[in-house]
Amino acid sequence: MQRFKKYIGKNLVIENIRTSKHLKTCGFVCSYLPDSFGDFEEMEFSCDLDDKKIILCVAVLEGKIKRIMFVKTSIDDPDDVGPLTEAELKGLLDKNYEQLSGFFDFITG
Repeated sequence: MQRFKKYIGKNLVIENIRTSKHLKTCGFVCSYLPDSFGDFEEMEFSCDLDDKKIILCVAVLEGKIKRIMFVKTSIDDPDDVGPLTEAELKGLLDKNYEQLSGFFDFITG
């Protein structure tokens, strides 16, 4: 996750999140975006990968990115949530890093 460390602490451009098509290029869709941002909020984006759903969680504190996490859940049981293995995370980032980086560049303006 060191690849995304440069985005921690960057301000968000909320309008860009609402209009961005960058995430769709790597198969992610917005599954939760708050109507307005308070002191602490989270955004969620998801994609299907093999028999799992991958969720990208972005925690926002006072308008700045505080944490970026990838978790997986079973497509059959959405309550079965856990971390990606190192191999799964590496595969996801190796395949989609450029698109994800472009998305974070776009939403941080």
